[in-house]
Amino acid sequence: MSDTKHFLVEIGTEELPPKALRSLMLAFGEQLAAALEDARLDHGEVQAFASPRRLAVHVTDLASRQADRNAEQKGPPVKIAFDDKGNATPAALAFAKKCGVDVAELGRQETDKGAWLVFESVERGKSVNELMPGIINDVLATLPIPRRMRWGSSEVEFVRPVHWVVMLHGEDIVEGTVMGIAAGRESRGHRFHSGGPVTIGSPDSYLETLESDGYVIADFSRRRKMVRDGVEAAAKSVGGQVVGGASLYDEVAALVEWPVPVVGSFDTAFLELPRETVTSTLTGHQRYFPVADADGALLAKFVTVANLESTEPDKVRDGNERVIRPRLADAAFFWNNDRQRSLDSRQEALREVVYQRGLGSLFDKSKRVATIAKALAAALGHDGTTLQRAAQLAKCDLVSGMVGEFPDLQGTMGRYYAASDGESTEVSEAIGEQYLPRFAGDALPKSVDGQLLSVADRLDTLAGVFSIGKKPSGNRDPFGLRRAALGIVRILVECGFDVDLKAMLAIAVAAQPKSNADNAELAADLYSFISDRLRHYFLDRDAGLSVETFAAVQVREPASLLDFDRRLAAVQTFARLEQAESLAAANKRIANILRKAGDPEDLSVRKKLLQEDAEKALFVSLGHAQQKIQPLLELGNYAAVLNELAELRDPIDRFFDGVMVMADDDVIKNNRLALLGELRALFLNVADISRLSIG
Repeated sequence: MSDTKHFLVEIGTEELPPKALRSLMLAFGEQLAAALEDARLDHGEVQAFASPRRLAVHVTDLASRQADRNAEQKGPPVKIAFDDKGNATPAALAFAKKCGVDVAELGRQETDKGAWLVFESVERGKSVNELMPGIINDVLATLPIPRRMRWGSSEVEFVRPVHWVVMLHGEDIVEGTVMGIAAGRESRGHRFHSGGPVTIGSPDSYLETLESDGYVIADFSRRRKMVRDGVEAAAKSVGGQVVGGASLYDEVAALVEWPVPVVGSFDTAFLELPRETVTSTLTGHQRYFPVADADGALLAKFVTVANLESTEPDKVRDGNERVIRPRLADAAFFWNNDRQRSLDSRQEALREVVYQRGLGSLFDKSKRVATIAKALAAALGHDGTTLQRAAQLAKCDLVSGMVGEFPDLQGTMGRYYAASDGESTEVSEAIGEQYLPRFAGDALPKSVDGQLLSVADRLDTLAGVFSIGKKPSGNRDPFGLRRAALGIVRILVECGFDVDLKAMLAIAVAAQPKSNADNAELAADLYSFISDRLRHYFLDRDAGLSVETFAAVQVREPASLLDFDRRLAAVQTFARLEQAESLAAANKRIANILRKAGDPEDLSVRKKLLQEDAEKALFVSLGHAQQKIQPLLELGNYAAVLNELAELRDPIDRFFDGVMVMADDDVIKNNRLALLGELRALFLNVADISRLSIG
């Protein structure tokens, strides 16, 4: 049994990208754990750490070497290995030479296909010192880094230049080269607080040593908590609370190694600006945390996090206040200057801005969105007057100075500018809501006009990008089409819009510049793409929903996503019925019979050809069911439809018990196939329950 010691590896770099730091840290830990498993190195807990200038992983109880294992090499068949006189042939001699032994030392293995020469040996496990440098290099080479860089004359590539490597197994250095750097035990501390190299005695002393000797909090989770707690305490000290900055905690924790919160102020006159312009200036440009009072009103205060303990904190505060002042002044300039022109007057300027090569200008996109929005409103019986006005003005803020400087405020500034121009509240709100939801779990638009404008905009984006052949592939989705599709799904389902999505997709496709004879195929491709997002949406929403249930409904391709939702609920309820297992099995059997018969379509049941009592009874029950469910289908009451169809279990069971479908007489056989075809069609009005796995 190999002895174990704790293991540490630290990769010291120049400042790592803050938005990617946490994901790099997690990937380093996860992939190293997987690599240790592949290398047959027993170990305990794997924990990853990171700070702006380092990625590290600590592994408890890492075995000193791989366990030995038996190895077997298979050689030629015995009948080929020896001639008629029992002498070794060249094949046997070559195999023995390859194994490094004499032919006499080779074993034999009996199989069903004869005897074979084999060589059995014990493969000695390699030590950590032999394995870990290669393992670490391989793991670093597979980290999720979109763009790698080289430095100096080295051929090594990484996200940032590497300057030191610590690699310890217990108190011993694991000698080797990682990323072109010889591993040792010397780390580096804070750029300003630390006077020189920090010597790491052992893996267990890593965090404590860096903190005490190097002024570095290497534990990302602890550092993030320090940032959050410090920022919240600082805001509370000036009578406020942090607002709109929670998303910054990860990023700020990735920017500092020794977090020290600092409260700053700005001129109260800037509070007259739209709230979002102030918070965007603070958070977007400077990573400052805005502060509001108990009622949510912004204060002329902010909290920033310094990366050092200054002996002159007032100078740190003054420096940050000086930085933010011109930023806010720029925002005030854009706010006042942009309102000198109305949104309406900016429509012509949209003609000069290319939306996407092959899809025209922003003006062209606005026209297409208005067309789709009009169709949506008509389909839902909604007065589209304000919706059309909102669609015309929706993109106009993109050519304003404020949005040019603060792109994250698109839509938001459009709402403010529309209100300033005297546009109706409905138009202003719809413009402000057009980009919702921006991400998974984000709020949906509240107004009907905003909801429909958001759907229309996304439909145009999907249809346009698909039409120029740039649909997502693999993990690449530069246009955010998966997010756009999920937004459509959420709005249509959660806001209760019973609209024919296929028809809307056809309209969106037809509106594109590259509209052609392939429109129907493109619309079908788009429906399939949205259906994939629908699958994820429903399965994530309802933990009790099975993949089979979703597939049973999806195969029917309901045009309305709201209708899709109702069918899913009905099938889920049906699956819990006593009759469900038998009926699902019967539908499978019927589907198989019809498929083997070539899925006949032109057959109809002729009552006078029914011979057996069981088939006559099924025919009568089928007729009664058809009469009952037709009005229920028109109402979309699928649960009631399936309840009625559940009553067919007994006549279906008796039919299969007493009737031979594939009769010798083709006329009788086709009549029975027609009966089964009508039965299956009745169930398919809701879903293909033959896909259910019940029982």
